[in-house]
Amino acid sequence: MTNFWHDLLRAARWHRRLLAGLFAAAAVYFGLVTFSPPPAASTPVLAAARDLPGGVTPSASDLRTLRLPAAVVPSGTLRPGADLSQRILATAVRSGEPLTDARFLTPTAVPSGLLAYPLRLDDADIAALLRPGDRVDLYAASATADVSATRLATAVPVLALPTPTRSSGGALVVLATSPATAARLAQSTTNTRISVALTPDTS
Repeated sequence: MTNFWHDLLRAARWHRRLLAGLFAAAAVYFGLVTFSPPPAASTPVLAAARDLPGGVTPSASDLRTLRLPAAVVPSGTLRPGADLSQRILATAVRSGEPLTDARFLTPTAVPSGLLAYPLRLDDADIAALLRPGDRVDLYAASATADVSATRLATAVPVLALPTPTRSSGGALVVLATSPATAARLAQSTTNTRISVALTPDTS
């Protein structure tokens, strides 16, 4: 029995540096665990799953849930489950960008009885002349030389001018139109070219 304790003490003295290092490392680890602050609370928000152009209503496949620290969540950020079926993006957004209410045309931006209609103009230079709040006349012109252009609507308000994307041609303009005008535009864009003309400022 005496030999056992003698051998045990000798082994402890032989490995005292290793044991001291292990105890020191354990002390540091438990100290860090004790005094480390708890992880910051995160908040789930809606974000774009890919680059999105303005003038569109995002579908479920266009969105993803992103978790951000609560302290950095932008004001007005939309949360998972928000109904976007009646919302139209006013500007383009990048993949991974949190979506806020400022990115969309609000219901108050569309006058009562009208709806937001995104219209793609073939000539981006013409769209560059427009500003939100302008009013335009809309014309449908065919390729037939002996047929005059048809005026589809007058004094249509411009709601937004989404940022153009490299993958799209022309330029997108979001207009406030009546349902009847929207129907005429939808039909006319299938076989004619839509042009716009600025109306005089009567304000």
